[in-house]
Amino acid sequence: MKNVLNNSKKGFLMVTMFATLLSFANEASFYTFKSDAKRTSLTLNNVKQGDKFSIKDENGIVLYTEEIQKSGIYSKGFNFTSLPNGDYVFELDKDLETNTIPFTVKSNAVFVNKDLETTTFKPYVKQKNNMLFISKLAPNLETMKISIYADNNSEFELLYSEKVEGIKAIEKVYKLEKGNYKVTISSNNKEYTTFINN
Repeated sequence: MKNVLNNSKKGFLMVTMFATLLSFANEASFYTFKSDAKRTSLTLNNVKQGDKFSIKDENGIVLYTEEIQKSGIYSKGFNFTSLPNGDYVFELDKDLETNTIPFTVKSNAVFVNKDLETTTFKPYVKQKNNMLFISKLAPNLETMKISIYADNNSEFELLYSEKVEGIKAIEKVYKLEKGNYKVTISSNNKEYTTFINN
């Protein structure tokens, strides 16, 4: 398997991704949070239909999940008075990024931990003809591992593996022979899998 350099295609893909992500970064905040003794309300700006909203506890156990039904603004009220004291997180899972808003429940009061908010970027995988394009934003220089497997009658054989680190804008292009493939990308303690029929 050969790594193919094609700067014009890669450049166009990354310019599109950066323009989209920078438009979100220029906003003051992607959410509004209000809490009183009995009710906590969260408003998320610029959601898209199909985004997934979740509330998780500190162990990652999902306490609430919902698929966003309408693009625009999402607003929801919650009663957290029955939750035990502890740390929790609001999570908004989008196409190319995941936003987390940590919050703490203490004596029936809810506090957002603004300093611990995170945005992690997902890899973007696209196949066109016999070319495989992979890109990902890594503003904290996080490591990404790419593994490409050939599908031999539902048994996957590792063809190529690469670890990429120390790069803020990861861009890779691979040439694929005719066949079926499984691509796994590990980054930010998550694994993303894509199946390619070439």
